[in-house]
Amino acid sequence: MKPDANTVLKPFRTSLKDVPKVAGLKKKDGWVNMQVQFLIDRQTANSDKLLVGWTVLPPGAEHDRHRHFNCDEFWIVIKGRGVMYTEDGEAESSEGDVVFTPRGHWHGFKNTSNEDVVLVWGWSGAGSLEAAGYESVEGGRTH
Repeated sequence: MKPDANTVLKPFRTSLKDVPKVAGLKKKDGWVNMQVQFLIDRQTANSDKLLVGWTVLPPGAEHDRHRHFNCDEFWIVIKGRGVMYTEDGEAESSEGDVVFTPRGHWHGFKNTSNEDVVLVWGWSGAGSLEAAGYESVEGGRTH
Protein backbone atom coordinates (compact mmCIF):
# COMPACT_ATOMS: atom_id res chain seq x y z
CA MET A 1 0.00 0.00 0.00
CA LYS A 2 1.45 3.33 -1.04
CA PRO A 3 0.84 6.26 1.29
CA ASP A 4 -1.16 9.11 -0.20
CA ALA A 5 -1.84 12.64 0.95
CA ASN A 6 -4.53 11.38 3.38
CA THR A 7 -2.37 8.69 4.99
CA VAL A 8 -1.28 9.34 8.54
CA LEU A 9 2.01 7.70 9.41
CA LYS A 10 2.33 6.41 12.95
CA PRO A 11 5.32 5.34 15.01
CA PHE A 12 6.22 1.72 14.38
CA ARG A 13 8.08 -0.89 16.43
CA THR A 14 9.03 -4.44 15.59
CA SER A 15 11.49 -7.15 16.61
CA LEU A 16 13.74 -9.48 14.62
CA LYS A 17 11.89 -12.46 16.06
CA ASP A 18 8.60 -11.18 14.63
CA VAL A 19 9.80 -10.44 11.08
CA PRO A 20 9.88 -13.28 8.52
CA LYS A 21 12.84 -13.79 6.21
CA VAL A 22 12.26 -12.49 2.68
CA ALA A 23 11.33 -15.37 0.38
CA GLY A 24 12.02 -15.70 -3.33
CA LEU A 25 15.42 -14.01 -3.49
CA LYS A 26 17.23 -15.57 -6.44
CA LYS A 27 20.91 -16.36 -6.91
CA LYS A 28 20.73 -15.14 -10.53
CA ASP A 29 19.68 -11.74 -9.16
CA GLY A 30 22.72 -11.61 -6.85
CA TRP A 31 21.14 -12.91 -3.62
CA VAL A 32 23.50 -15.82 -2.76
CA ASN A 33 22.59 -17.77 0.43
CA MET A 34 21.54 -14.63 2.29
CA GLN A 35 19.00 -14.35 5.08
CA VAL A 36 17.21 -11.02 4.63
CA GLN A 37 14.55 -9.36 6.76
CA PHE A 38 12.79 -6.07 5.95
CA LEU A 39 12.27 -4.57 9.42
CA ILE A 40 10.73 -1.27 8.37
CA ASP A 41 9.21 -0.95 4.90
CA ARG A 42 6.12 0.02 2.97
CA GLN A 43 4.29 -3.20 3.79
CA THR A 44 4.86 -3.25 7.55
CA ALA A 45 5.14 0.42 8.54
CA ASN A 46 3.59 2.19 5.54
CA SER A 47 7.03 3.73 4.98
CA ASP A 48 7.27 5.01 1.43
CA LYS A 49 10.73 6.63 1.61
CA LEU A 50 12.68 4.44 4.06
CA LEU A 51 13.45 0.75 4.31
CA VAL A 52 15.58 -0.74 7.10
CA GLY A 53 16.82 -4.30 6.83
CA TRP A 54 18.78 -6.97 8.67
CA THR A 55 20.91 -9.46 6.76
CA VAL A 56 22.88 -12.49 7.88
CA LEU A 57 25.47 -13.82 5.45
CA PRO A 58 26.80 -17.26 6.43
CA PRO A 59 30.36 -18.08 5.30
CA GLY A 60 30.58 -17.83 1.50
CA ALA A 61 27.27 -15.96 1.13
CA GLU A 62 27.12 -12.72 -0.83
CA HIS A 63 24.99 -9.97 -2.20
CA ASP A 64 26.62 -9.73 -5.60
CA ARG A 65 27.24 -6.44 -7.36
CA HIS A 66 24.00 -4.54 -7.85
CA ARG A 67 22.63 -1.01 -7.93
CA HIS A 68 19.46 0.90 -7.16
CA PHE A 69 18.09 3.66 -9.37
CA ASN A 70 15.65 5.27 -6.94
CA CYS A 71 17.34 5.19 -3.54
CA ASP A 72 20.57 5.65 -1.63
CA GLU A 73 21.80 2.74 0.51
CA PHE A 74 23.80 2.44 3.71
CA TRP A 75 25.01 -0.55 5.64
CA ILE A 76 26.69 -1.10 8.97
CA VAL A 77 28.74 -4.22 9.63
CA ILE A 78 27.48 -5.35 13.04
CA LYS A 79 29.41 -8.63 13.16
CA GLY A 80 32.05 -10.37 11.08
CA ARG A 81 34.13 -9.39 8.08
CA GLY A 82 34.24 -9.76 4.35
CA VAL A 83 34.76 -7.93 1.08
CA MET A 84 32.63 -5.04 -0.10
CA TYR A 85 32.22 -4.47 -3.80
CA THR A 86 32.41 -0.96 -5.18
CA GLU A 87 32.70 0.57 -8.62
CA ASP A 88 36.46 0.79 -7.95
CA GLY A 89 36.87 -2.92 -7.14
CA GLU A 90 36.91 -4.66 -3.76
CA ALA A 91 37.89 -3.58 -0.26
CA GLU A 92 38.03 -5.36 3.08
CA SER A 93 35.15 -4.51 5.39
CA SER A 94 34.66 -5.51 9.03
CA GLU A 95 32.74 -4.91 12.22
CA GLY A 96 32.02 -1.24 12.79
CA ASP A 97 32.31 -0.17 9.15
CA VAL A 98 29.59 2.16 7.90
CA VAL A 99 29.18 2.40 4.11
CA PHE A 100 27.08 4.82 2.06
CA THR A 101 26.30 4.17 -1.62
CA PRO A 102 24.42 6.86 -3.56
CA ARG A 103 21.74 5.75 -6.02
CA GLY A 104 23.00 4.38 -9.32
CA HIS A 105 26.35 3.13 -8.01
CA TRP A 106 27.39 -0.54 -8.04
CA HIS A 107 27.93 -2.16 -4.64
CA GLY A 108 27.71 -5.48 -2.79
CA PHE A 109 29.20 -7.61 -0.02
CA LYS A 110 30.70 -11.11 0.28
CA ASN A 111 31.41 -12.99 3.49
CA THR A 112 34.99 -14.26 3.14
CA SER A 113 35.31 -15.41 6.76
CA ASN A 114 34.40 -18.57 8.66
CA GLU A 115 31.70 -16.87 10.76
CA ASP A 116 28.38 -15.20 10.01
CA VAL A 117 28.37 -11.58 8.92
CA VAL A 118 25.50 -9.42 10.18
CA LEU A 119 24.59 -6.22 8.36
CA VAL A 120 22.06 -3.56 9.28
CA TRP A 121 21.22 -1.62 6.14
CA GLY A 122 18.70 0.72 4.68
CA TRP A 123 17.41 2.64 1.70
CA SER A 124 16.58 6.30 1.65
CA GLY A 125 14.03 7.14 -1.03
CA ALA A 126 12.20 3.79 -1.32
CA GLY A 127 10.09 1.64 0.96
CA SER A 128 10.18 -1.57 -1.11
CA LEU A 129 12.44 -3.50 -3.46
CA GLU A 130 10.15 -2.64 -6.35
CA ALA A 131 10.33 1.08 -5.57
CA ALA A 132 14.12 0.98 -5.09
CA GLY A 133 14.83 -0.04 -8.66
CA TYR A 134 17.22 -2.98 -8.73
CA GLU A 135 19.75 -4.21 -11.26
CA SER A 136 22.27 -6.98 -10.67
CA VAL A 137 25.40 -7.70 -12.69
CA GLU A 138 24.36 -11.30 -13.40
CA GLY A 139 20.58 -11.16 -13.49
CA GLY A 140 19.88 -7.92 -15.28
CA ARG A 141 17.26 -5.39 -14.30
CA THR A 142 14.56 -6.92 -12.11
CA HIS A 143 12.64 -3.85 -10.90
